[in-house]
Amino acid sequence: MAGKQKQAVAKKEVAPRQQHYEFGGPIGAFVITFGLPILVHVFNLFCNDISGCPAPSLLHPKSLDLAQLKREIGWPENGVFGLFSWSATLWTLGYYTLSLVQYRILPGHHVEGTELSTGGRLKYKLNAFNSAMCTLAILAAGTIAQGAEFPVWTFISDNFAQIISANILVASALAIFVYVRSFDVKPGNKDMRELAAGGATGSLIYDFYIGRELNPRITLPLIGEVDIKEFMEMRPGLLGWIILNCAFIAKQYRLYGYVTDSILFITAIQAVYVLDGIYMEPAVLTTMDITTDGFGFMLSFGDVVWLPFMYSTQTRYLAVHPQQLGAFGLIAVGAVLAAGYSIFRLSNSQKNNFRRNPEDSSVKHLTYLQTKTGSRLITSGWWGIARHINYAGDWLQSWPYSLPTGIAGYQILSAGSGAPGAITMLDGREVVQGEARGWGMVFTYFYILYFAILLIHRDLRDDEKCSKKYGEDWEKYKKLVKWRIVPGIY
Repeated sequence: MAGKQKQAVAKKEVAPRQQHYEFGGPIGAFVITFGLPILVHVFNLFCNDISGCPAPSLLHPKSLDLAQLKREIGWPENGVFGLFSWSATLWTLGYYTLSLVQYRILPGHHVEGTELSTGGRLKYKLNAFNSAMCTLAILAAGTIAQGAEFPVWTFISDNFAQIISANILVASALAIFVYVRSFDVKPGNKDMRELAAGGATGSLIYDFYIGRELNPRITLPLIGEVDIKEFMEMRPGLLGWIILNCAFIAKQYRLYGYVTDSILFITAIQAVYVLDGIYMEPAVLTTMDITTDGFGFMLSFGDVVWLPFMYSTQTRYLAVHPQQLGAFGLIAVGAVLAAGYSIFRLSNSQKNNFRRNPEDSSVKHLTYLQTKTGSRLITSGWWGIARHINYAGDWLQSWPYSLPTGIAGYQILSAGSGAPGAITMLDGREVVQGEARGWGMVFTYFYILYFAILLIHRDLRDDEKCSKKYGEDWEKYKKLVKWRIVPGIY
């Protein structure tokens, strides 16, 4: 009897079952798991380079003809099977293989992660920045040699839907693999494998979505051990975001014979954002994604499908409907970016300085609430404005990704239409806004709305965590710092 009790306690420590759900619980997990892959394809098909953004038939839902809509969005003749192809899948797998090879052969730093709840620290090899630079150098060399006709760029444009599908397959297969394999996690294992507390609810679909195992790893022939979550978080999808943007620059040049400042601006600032994050790879080891969340479909799909293919929507739009910002426009969107970046960096720097040394001259003037746990919660300076003022800056930085698309929306007319104010492609087709004007913002400004929801969700999760940690001190703190993210609004 005593042995069985010890075994039960050990199992509880490794796989604590919780009934606290996020994202709408099992029903929400089901909807997201099967709905978001469809949404990614919908965004690509309904805002396209065949008929317009959105497809013209969508502007007249009462008289919508399904056969006509299929022609406008380029629906494959063989139906949904046309959204898949062996060539796109194999080349996508080749891209992942290249990333794995670079992980193995390129130099990097070996560091330890944060301490696990069961004790011990996992070791990581960090060389994502070297890997990114190597890949980008190869692509740059190919572009210098062959210009916009470089096969990588034309292949992405010609097989975009199929590449989306290939990555959905990769994300799904990986999520299934780690979910099934998570049942091999045993108490007190030597590999320091453990389950994520939030992923052990007992609901198959929810645990599959949220992730059962905290830090799943796999040992591959010739490659060695790979931390799946850290690898997927920092490599294929993030770099893929830059690659897709570059492919759309090349596409704009092939369509029009020139490249606009708007698409270059978005690509540049997003590249800086991505490369900065990759360069600061060690910082990811302390984030909630690594230390708390399990690896399931949520992170797998988010890393390699949602992020690169949804976040590149603006450059995909501008490839077909070019916009020139001019000096004034660039200054305006640059000012918004600078304001958001300043709020984000200055607030985070202030908090980090206070944590390191509260007596530092730059932060010693700050007031704070001393909690019973020993922590100090800042109640003045940037952090007296809102409890997550850094989120406000981060959200403001997202606006310059969409603003260059303007009052978005376009229609593609056949050559010789002679529409007033039309932009003419090299093949003679004409692009006008017409009645699509404004409706394209559903696609190009979606990122801003999504990012706001993401930040609000993060704030709610943090509020719940801090409430448990600080108790009544957290309630006192919320009375001192009233606003969550945006003062006067939320």
